[in-house]
Amino acid sequence: MSPNTNRLIDQKSPYLLQHAHNPVDWFPWSQEAFDKAQREQKLILVSIGYATCHWCHVMERESFEDIETADYLNRNFVAIKVDREERPDIDQVFMDALHALGEQGGWPLNIFATPDGRPFTGGTYFPPKPMYGRQSFRQVLESLQFYWQEEKGKINDTAEQLTSHLRRAPAPQPLDEPLPQWDCVEKTVQAYRQVFDHEDGGFALQRPNKFPPSMGLQLLLRYHLRTGNPSDLYMVELTLERMRNGGIYDQVGGGLCRYSTDYRWLVPHFEKMLYDNALFAQIALECYQVTRNPFYREIAEDIFHYINRDMLAEGGGFCSAEDADSEGHEGLFYLWSAEEFKDTVQKDNYESLANYWNVTIEGNFEGKNILNVSQPSNRFSEQLGLDVNEWQSIIKAARSKLLDVRSQRIRPLKDDKVLVSWNALMISSFAQSARILDHDGYGITATKALAFIEENLINHEGRLLRRYRDGDAKFPAYLSDYAQLGLACLDIYAWNYEPQYILKAHHWAHEINRLFLNHDGAYYETGFDAEEVLVRKADGHDGVEPSGNTSTALLFLKLASFGMGSRLLSDAERILHSFSPHLHQAGVNFSAMLSALIWARKGGIEVVVSGDESKSETKEVLQWLRQAFLPEVVVAFIPSDDSDPVSQQIPIAAGRASSDERLLIHVCQGQLCHAPVCDLPSLKTLITQILIN
Repeated sequence: MSPNTNRLIDQKSPYLLQHAHNPVDWFPWSQEAFDKAQREQKLILVSIGYATCHWCHVMERESFEDIETADYLNRNFVAIKVDREERPDIDQVFMDALHALGEQGGWPLNIFATPDGRPFTGGTYFPPKPMYGRQSFRQVLESLQFYWQEEKGKINDTAEQLTSHLRRAPAPQPLDEPLPQWDCVEKTVQAYRQVFDHEDGGFALQRPNKFPPSMGLQLLLRYHLRTGNPSDLYMVELTLERMRNGGIYDQVGGGLCRYSTDYRWLVPHFEKMLYDNALFAQIALECYQVTRNPFYREIAEDIFHYINRDMLAEGGGFCSAEDADSEGHEGLFYLWSAEEFKDTVQKDNYESLANYWNVTIEGNFEGKNILNVSQPSNRFSEQLGLDVNEWQSIIKAARSKLLDVRSQRIRPLKDDKVLVSWNALMISSFAQSARILDHDGYGITATKALAFIEENLINHEGRLLRRYRDGDAKFPAYLSDYAQLGLACLDIYAWNYEPQYILKAHHWAHEINRLFLNHDGAYYETGFDAEEVLVRKADGHDGVEPSGNTSTALLFLKLASFGMGSRLLSDAERILHSFSPHLHQAGVNFSAMLSALIWARKGGIEVVVSGDESKSETKEVLQWLRQAFLPEVVVAFIPSDDSDPVSQQIPIAAGRASSDERLLIHVCQGQLCHAPVCDLPSLKTLITQILIN
C-alpha cells in the first residue's frame, strides 16, 4: 500500500485537515498533483466537500478510511481534496461539468479527470457496497481504471467534448434592449404564489427538502411595498413563523439549520451555516419594519445572541459553520429524550413545556425529540390561562436550563475559518439591526468584524483574500467577497453616518472594476490575477447567498445614488442587461438580482438630512429614516457641527448643508429634486408620493 504522506497536514482548511490522516494519499489542489498524474499517466479524482458536510463524513468513514479502497485508489489514481468554501471557483467548474453529464449536484462532489485535468465523469456520494441500483465506490474505481487501460481514446474524447461544452458557455452578454421589464418581477412573484405551501409556508420547489428562501422572501416584501398586495406579505409572514417555530430552528440555542428534510420544517439537516443565519436575520428585520410585529424582531435578536455566543472568532470575525454530526451521529447534540427533558425543566411546568415543544415518549426522530412549536406562544398561553409575559418568562427560563445541560454534551465540530463574503453578510445583518432596532451594540459588533477583515485579509499589495484561519490568510478573494464587503460598508454607514464607510465601499467598487471587469458582459467570478481553472466563470444565479454579480449590481446602484459616479450606474445596468433572459425565464433562481432590478427600474431615492442631531426634530427624522422599510432609499447626513464636511466626501451632500443649523431635508430621485422640506410629516408625505408614482 502506498503510504499517506500527510500532504494535507499543513493545510489550514478544517475540511482538508479532517482527511489528513486518511490512508488515501491525498494531494491539495496543486501543480504537484497534476505533474504526478501527467508523469505517471494516471486518472485524477477531484473530491470536493466542506467541513460540516454530513455525506462527506459518511463517505470518508465508508470509503476513504477503508484501507483496501485507499490502497486501490493510491495505486491507480491521483487523489485531490478541495474545500469548496475556500475554492468556489474549482467547485463551480466541476459542478457545471457534473450537471452537463446529466447528474444531480451535491456534496461530496467526486469528479474524475484525465491526467491533464479535463473532467469526463463523476457523481456525488458513492456507497461502499452496491445499493439501490448504484455501483459501489470500489466498483466505480475499478471500472474507470479498466476503461482507462482499454479505452483511453474514448475517455479522452469524452473529456474533450465536455471541456469544449464548458468553455462554450460564455459570460452572459448585454442585450440591445432596455432594462428587463417589470413583467419578469411579476412573473417570478406569480411563480412563488403558485408553489406556496399555505399550510407550512415556504415553497414546493424541491421536494421533499425545503431550503430557507430568504432572498425570495425579500423580493416578495419589495413587491408588496410596490403593490400593497396582502397575499405577498402573508407568504413572508407564514414562512418566517413556521421556520422559526419548526425543528429547522434551534429552539434551545437559537440559529437556523441548513435545510429541512421534510415538508413541515420539522427534521433539519442539522448543520448551521453563517450565511443562512445572516440572510434569515435580514428578512426577519425587514418583516419587522413592515409589520412592527415584535415576533420578527425577536427572531433577529435570537440569531444575534447565538452568533455572539457561539460563532465569534477571536479578534472579531465570524466562524463559518457548525457541523450536523457529533460522536458520529447526525443531530445527536440537539435531540432530547422525554426523560432528559423532564429532568432538565423540572416538574413544575413539565407538561406545559412538553406540549409546547411537542416532546413525547416515543419522540419524532430516531426515538428522541427535535423540539418544535405548533402554536404561537401568545395563543398557547391563552389556553393555559396565563399572561403571555408570564408564559414567555417560563419559556426563557426553560431554554436557559436546557442550554446549560446541552452545553455539557460533546459539541459538533465548528468550522472556524473566516470567509469574507459570509462575514460581510453577517456584518450587514448586525449593522441593519443596529439601525432598525436602535441598538449600538450590534453596530459595534459589525464594525469590529469589518476591522478584523481589514487587518487580517488584505495583503501588502492591497489584494483582498478569501479565507483566514489560525493566522493564515489565503486565496485571492472572489467577486462576491468584494461586492458583499462593499455592501456591508454601506450598511454600517446607514447606521453611524460616518463618511469613511462610503469611501471604503467606493474603494471596493473600484477594485471590482480593476480585477473582475468584463467589458462585454457580466463580471467574472475570479480576478484577472487568479489561477486559471479550465473556465473563467461569470454567474448570476442566487444560490445559498446572493451571487457576485447580484451584489455588484446592488453595490453600484447604491453608490451611484450617493453620487459616486455615473459609470457605476451603467455598469450595474450592464449586469442586469446581461442576465435579462435568465430574469425573465427563471426569476426564482435570481430573486436577489430581481431586487436589484427593482432599484434600477424605480431609481434610488436620495435623501440628504442636515441639522443638529441633538435636537428632537432631527432625531425624529433620522430615526424614521433608519427604521422605516425603504429599501431603495439612501440617506446622507450632514451634522451641524461637521468638522470634516460630508459634502466633500459624499457628492449628493454637496451644497445641501443647512446655513442656520435648522433642519433641512433634500429629496431627489434620478434627475428630479424636490423642494426642500423641514419636518418629518412633510418628508413622509413626499416619500409616499414618490413611492406611489
